[in-house]
Order: sequence, then C-alpha cells, then structure tokens
Amino acid sequence: MSNFPMSKDAKELGATLLEMSMLLMVSGASAGRVRNTIDRVSNGFGYTADLLISQRTIIISVYNPDGHCVFNSFKRTQPHHINFTTVSEISRISWEVVENKWTIYELHEAVEKLKSGTHYPRLLVLAFTALAGASFCRLLSGQPIDMAFVFLGTFIGLFVRQEAMRLRFNFYLCVYFAALTSSLITGALVHFDQNINHEIALVTSILFLIPGIPLINAFSDMIEGNLQNGLIRGLHGFIISFTIALGLFTSIAIYRF
Repeated sequence: MSNFPMSKDAKELGATLLEMSMLLMVSGASAGRVRNTIDRVSNGFGYTADLLISQRTIIISVYNPDGHCVFNSFKRTQPHHINFTTVSEISRISWEVVENKWTIYELHEAVEKLKSGTHYPRLLVLAFTALAGASFCRLLSGQPIDMAFVFLGTFIGLFVRQEAMRLRFNFYLCVYFAALTSSLITGALVHFDQNINHEIALVTSILFLIPGIPLINAFSDMIEGNLQNGLIRGLHGFIISFTIALGLFTSIAIYRF
C-alpha cells in the first residue's frame, strides 16, 4: 500500500504502467526492456517507478517528484503469448509520451486501444506457420513430398496446441500434444516410404515449438543481472524442449523406427 494519499492521476498512471508491464512480459520482452520502458514513461510524467518482476507476478511502486510513494500494486501475469507487435507498439507509445508530452489520459487510451486490438485471423496464422515450417524443410534439402507433410504436420500440430490451450490444459501438455501430433503425421511418411530418407521432414515438423524467445530472454536477463528471471525462463525453455523431445520419442516408439 502507498504511504501517501493517491491522487486520481497518480492512481491512473500507476495502473496503466502496471498494465504495460504485464503486456510486455507476456508478449516476450526481457525484464530489462520492461524496466527501461516503464522508467521512460514514468520519468516522462515526472514520476519514478520501481518494479519487481517475476515470471508470474509484477509488483510496481510509483513515487512522485518529492519521493513519496503514491501508488503500489501488483498483478498476476496472464499466460505468455509471444507478440512482438505489442512489444514494439508499447515502445512507440513510451516515446510518444517523452517526445510529444502525452497526458496520462492519452497514455491510458492508447494502452486500452492496444489491448482491444484485432489479432491476425487464426487460419492465416496456421497457414503461414505451416508455410514457414515447409520452407525450413526445403532449406535443409527436403523434397516436395517432405514439404507437403511438414506443412500438414505443422498446421494440425499448431491447431491441436491452440485447442488444448483453449481447453486450459497444462501448458507443457499442450506442447506435448502438438509435438506428438506433428511427428505422428510426418512419421507416417518415414514409416511407409522407407526407400527414401524422409527424416528431415520429421525433424522440421516440430520447429514451430522450439522455445527460442524464452531461451533468448533467459540469456538476456542473466547478462543484465536479472538472475532469478533468467534462471526461471531458462528452466521454462528447458522443460519445453524436454516436452518436445518426449512427443517425438513417443512417435518414434509407436512407429518403431
């Protein structure tokens, strides 16, 4: 709780900063980037902000120019969903505050508009993710039939993960279901056409699950001294990798390669 009476502006600024912190974290920003962005915005209004960031919770304290704490609150983060559009848009908003002297009301409106913004159509996401997987297969010397199975495996695997997430399964189970589905589809090609080596299709069909962002953020956080966040994100990435391997191993055991 704050130890100084909260004005309406201070309360709205603090709540908006907390919302921005949460959006940045769940969208794939490192802890250092979250702090830099929030510092930029709060300083733009003449306030300072202290953040305590963990994988599941963010705590913020906002201080006025006299050093009095005028806002103190915390928020549990939502399930992480990588979205670099949100990260770059919040960065743009923070610079608008500094360079164009936005009011707290304008900041609040921009963040609310960003939260309610439209997302890419689901079918488009599935199709382009599958196309990216097929392209990687081609880059690794895959044949057209390999690319076709990778496209199908990625498309259905991602669909399964989205549905499992919608049904609120454990996140790691969602990854396992997706890896198992994709590898079962491409594994059929390996199993039933043993005259040609199709292993590249099996490998590239699960690339969309690779936890690149958590591992990059883990390294970035540790370099910047945020050891706790770095270790947690690194462990998170390791468990995802293990779950993908488990799905792949299950398919291999079923087909008995």
